[in-house]
Amino acid sequence: MRIDDEIQSSNFEDNYHKVVVNIAYTEGWLSNTLRLHFEKFNLTRQQFNILRILRGQYPKPATINILKERMIDKMSDASRIVDRLIQKELITRCTNSKDRRAVDIQISEKGLDTLAKMDAEFKTKDFLQNNLTPEEAAQLSDLLDKLRG
Repeated sequence: MRIDDEIQSSNFEDNYHKVVVNIAYTEGWLSNTLRLHFEKFNLTRQQFNILRILRGQYPKPATINILKERMIDKMSDASRIVDRLIQKELITRCTNSKDRRAVDIQISEKGLDTLAKMDAEFKTKDFLQNNLTPEEAAQLSDLLDKLRG
């Protein structure tokens, strides 16, 4: 559906204003769609992001700084998110053997199993391919990259 119809307004200053409104609206739509999926597994988007980062590092651990650098939401409190994931037994934390000041974070077997279940139930392309062809998805991704400079 067109953004004009979604927000019931066509009062945009120009196409640049329209694209900003459209991206903001789409971010809300996408966040809500993903939130509903994450809630089934008692996770937030930020917790899911950290689990994905740690799965990508596996079997090597990561530090809090690595997690902060790679997180999508740069404003998230990675330390607090890590604490919550430890409580859920989805990740582990231990002192780095080479540098006692550093703390290593690693995904647990339970965390890997949770991500595998999430992957099996929800494929990103499943809810996008009805509206975008693979070529359009690539073009949109390229345009978003270009927008960020």
